[in-house]
Amino acid sequence: MEHVPPPAEELVLLDRELARLDLRRSQLLTRRTWLLSVLQAPGPGQTAPHTPRFPPPPGRAGPWGAAPASPASPFRPSAPPARARGAQNVLLTLGGLLLAIAAIAFTLVSWGQMGIGGRSAVLTALTVAALTAPAVLLRRGLSSTAEALGALASVLMVLDAVALYLVAVPDAGGLGYAAAASAVLAVLWAAYGLLLNRLRLPLPLAVAGAQLPLVLWAWAAEADALVFSVALLATAALDCAVAVWFKGVAVRVTACVGLCATGGAGLLVALVRSLSAVAPAGAVAPGALLLAGAVIALAGARRAPVTVAVAAGAVAGLAAVAAVGAVVAAGVPGGWAVQVYLVCAGLLLLGVRAPLGRPAGQGLVWAAGSVTAVSVLFSAAPVAVVLVGPMAQLGRLWAGAPEGGVRGALGAADLPWQEMAVAPVVLLSVAVALGAAFRSWDGVMRWAGPVLSPGPRWRAAVGASAVLLGWAGLTVLPPAFDVSFTTAVALQSVLVAGVVIVAVGALGRGTTGVALTAGVCGSVGAVGVALLSLATEPATYAVFGALLLLFAGAATALDAPGEPSRSPVVVTVQAVVTCAAVVCAAVLAVAFGASVGLASHETAPLLLVVPALTAGLGARLKGHPVALPLELTGGAVGLAAVVAALEDPPFLALVLALCGVLAAGTALRPERREVAGYLATALFVLASWVRLSASGVSSPEAYTLPVTVPALVIGVLRRRRDAAASSWTAYGAGLAVTLVPALIAAWGDPHWLRPLLLGAAALVITLLGARLRLQALLVLGGAVLALDALHELAPYVVQVAGAMPRWVAPALAGVLLLAVGATYEKRLRDARRLRDALGRMR
Repeated sequence: MEHVPPPAEELVLLDRELARLDLRRSQLLTRRTWLLSVLQAPGPGQTAPHTPRFPPPPGRAGPWGAAPASPASPFRPSAPPARARGAQNVLLTLGGLLLAIAAIAFTLVSWGQMGIGGRSAVLTALTVAALTAPAVLLRRGLSSTAEALGALASVLMVLDAVALYLVAVPDAGGLGYAAAASAVLAVLWAAYGLLLNRLRLPLPLAVAGAQLPLVLWAWAAEADALVFSVALLATAALDCAVAVWFKGVAVRVTACVGLCATGGAGLLVALVRSLSAVAPAGAVAPGALLLAGAVIALAGARRAPVTVAVAAGAVAGLAAVAAVGAVVAAGVPGGWAVQVYLVCAGLLLLGVRAPLGRPAGQGLVWAAGSVTAVSVLFSAAPVAVVLVGPMAQLGRLWAGAPEGGVRGALGAADLPWQEMAVAPVVLLSVAVALGAAFRSWDGVMRWAGPVLSPGPRWRAAVGASAVLLGWAGLTVLPPAFDVSFTTAVALQSVLVAGVVIVAVGALGRGTTGVALTAGVCGSVGAVGVALLSLATEPATYAVFGALLLLFAGAATALDAPGEPSRSPVVVTVQAVVTCAAVVCAAVLAVAFGASVGLASHETAPLLLVVPALTAGLGARLKGHPVALPLELTGGAVGLAAVVAALEDPPFLALVLALCGVLAAGTALRPERREVAGYLATALFVLASWVRLSASGVSSPEAYTLPVTVPALVIGVLRRRRDAAASSWTAYGAGLAVTLVPALIAAWGDPHWLRPLLLGAAALVITLLGARLRLQALLVLGGAVLALDALHELAPYVVQVAGAMPRWVAPALAGVLLLAVGATYEKRLRDARRLRDALGRMR
């Protein structure tokens, strides 16, 4: 009879057996990996080493004992051997450092306790021993020990120089002796490094020591700044030669560091002297030093890595521009020096044709671009004045042409315009150059050769920059020439028109970057000239009328057939200019009202002409993408009319009614019916409420009930003909006409009869809505009933709240929050069920 265990016990047995099989599989895979490594270990002509037939698995002793801890064993990998050479270097470095410290202490502390012979013998013996020992050690292969003793020898040589100064020439100048000693030490280290070329320290140390002699000699001679610059640049030239001709990495790195330090300091000193020159003759010598620095940088760029070569070319280009530009700029008025440097930067671009190598040529291009960018930034201040200045006219609407011409209109009559007159010249020069490059892009690329290889985005950026800088330069021209206010307004209007025409033409050609830049410039310019025109009445009509025609014409031109006109960018630009035209029309309407002497609320009906026109144009355009932005802008103008009429309730009721008529007319269109229909209803109802309030009616029900009853009858008939019609469409407006004014009146009524009747009516409406499943009745009736009850209970609530201790309110709030939090999920489900129930109602 076979025993069958219970299911639970059998499951345990199966799990144990599966675990045992997994362990056995893991052991076999490990053994297989080890065997493969053993078979692949012997090289050609060798036999496999003797290994046990079946070594024990890891972590378990076998009959053959523990597995040997060899590197080939896969079961017990040995720890990596210690890096003997690294430890040796650490020990040698510490030993050499301790010897150097001992030598310094001997020289500075114990020097005076020995005679001249003993002192000389000790230092000479130590130095000679430290210098000769590395040669013996290198022959025996002890390179690390040789490096340590070579470093010690270098320290001893410096101490020998200090000792020689203290004993032999104590009265000599310290700076002069230091210069001579550093030169001698640099030569000795260089000779020692070349003799023992396997030592890595002496040659870099010689390069580092060579940085000091010329500078220390100039310091000792109390030379002026130009001599210091000569010394620094001569040292940089030596560093450049070492970096170019020597092959050791440490030597070249040390030379490059010295080249950057000494060359940069020398160029900086020469640059400061050239900029401070008051006459061209005074800038010649610093300019020559700058050119020498440029030659050194270009010489080093020929064999430098690409990044370093580009940087060297940029430094050379900047130095050349500063050298030539400073000589010319010293003889021109202060403001025009920017234009001089800009011309020099343009001439620098001719250097890309010179055989300097591609990286150095790219550096020259970066240098020219940097000078151009700085020149443009120096010219940005007048542009900012012209853009911000027109805002001053907001405080003096139609006060007449300001004194001082256009400068007075901008509030900038006291600025130094004679020095700022160079700004438009600089901006227009750069714009013309960039525009020519944009137009002849392929020719410029062929002329530049391999130095320039930009992508198509660079061309778009160049074109956009040309438009931006050209517009900025032309914007600054009127105040720069101090023209009259009328002339300035006319010129700015023509400029806006030209920029908008450029934007439209660029969109037609598909050059999006140029088009968007021109569009932004046109928008900013339009705002500026519009604000400027507010100074006088004729200028306002002329400018806003011209802008209206310009924007309308641009929108019409962008609607021409063709593939580019269907792109999203074109549609967006067309919508923007259309909305701008609507805004201009609204400003003209307000201006006309102000001209005929109308008050602000009396101007509101005139403003409604604009949304009426936009509604008509929207109906004509129908499904055009611009139709919706056009009508929304017209709606915003209508809202502005409502705001303007707020101070006079009768006019407000008239404006609301007119807006309701416009919305009702828009609702005749099928695509606008849903939104415009509700809006028209709300506007009509709101107009009636405002009219009742303006008339001082204390019992609005007498006026609203005659409207509510037929409205509800019409709603019932509508529901009978169309059972799918919403209750809001059928009954919402009719009920709101009476309930809302009655609720407002009840909140201001101190008696009990009106709130009681309103509450009873609201209760009936709520119950009907719940019974007939009509959403409008339920929501309106319930809301009115709740607010009416709140009004009645408010005095008692206030009284009870005043009588309660102050801790009761936060305690009740905490209990409420705990209760809601504890039943959050249930409350959430209840809210969702309520939402679904309301959603199912008609």
